[in-house]
Amino acid sequence: MNEHFDRIADGLSEDGFAVIDNFLSLKEVQAILDLDVFTEGINNFKKAGVGKEHHHQVNEAIRGDYIRWIDKITSPQPAKVYLDRLDELISFLNQSLFLSLKDYEVHFTIYPPGSYYKRHLDQFKKDDHRKLSVICYLNTGWEEAYGGQLRMHLPGRREDFLPLAGRLVCFRSDQIEHEVLPASRERLSLTGWLLDQFFDVRG
Repeated sequence: MNEHFDRIADGLSEDGFAVIDNFLSLKEVQAILDLDVFTEGINNFKKAGVGKEHHHQVNEAIRGDYIRWIDKITSPQPAKVYLDRLDELISFLNQSLFLSLKDYEVHFTIYPPGSYYKRHLDQFKKDDHRKLSVICYLNTGWEEAYGGQLRMHLPGRREDFLPLAGRLVCFRSDQIEHEVLPASRERLSLTGWLLDQFFDVRG
């Protein structure tokens, strides 16, 4: 795992982002997909919104995903494997890049077929505690024809990344605008942020 962490640190320092395959093994991905939260379907999820606190609103013209927050205390073991890896990543990045990361917030995410998330930044205008965005994909057997790419808008160019099972994308929450393109299949991920403060789970 240290090789993965090294590549993440190098990518963040050089380009502001990193894309790492096999951050979770296919066996670890399948164990998460077998959890009740996914096998019981989208009814266990809440419609995602935009904005924070009293500015929060659901707007399907901007984003169409459904989410369920993960509590690190009560998380099932397959999800805890991923959360523990994020703890290790935080420690590594604090040492290698002299960051002051303290915690993370993570939710299960489902994008129904045809849904998307328009171009945006992850850091809120009045809340800058989200420092790094981390997305780990759970889509086994994904093909390019299905769509669903994460599109990053970078200086002078844009890059698209398929949501392949086990792939981790990590990027600066305050700098890199990005969007989720529509897919012809349901699109699943663990979506989260590394924070410079401690996180209270939202349920």
